[in-house]
Amino acid sequence: MTDADIRGQWYIENIVFNDSNYVRPDETIHSVRQYISFEDSTYFIQTNCNTISGTYTIKGDSIALGDGAMTEMACDDMSVEDALRRILPDISTIDVQNDSVVRLNGSTPAECILLRKAFERK
Repeated sequence: MTDADIRGQWYIENIVFNDSNYVRPDETIHSVRQYISFEDSTYFIQTNCNTISGTYTIKGDSIALGDGAMTEMACDDMSVEDALRRILPDISTIDVQNDSVVRLNGSTPAECILLRKAFERK
């Protein structure tokens, strides 16, 4: 089995804990595209307010996100940061659904972060 390749920039579409508990960044702040970038062995997350960065390792479809640094600016809407802080330690596997959609799975079947590939505009 080859390692999943998720290098590049991915927009955060949805952070799901269960059917009734989720955060969709697009529905909270419309002016800022919130994303995760994976490069080599590091990840970088840009939310509407703060950034989170750390290291990651991939083996097959398993992923481990290491604890990282986070800026701590106080913002009007901290829902995305709060959700990411809660879910990142639980992320354990990757489903690459095609070249443009990735699901980072948590410890329960419902728990995940849905990402959509950020294609460069020509």
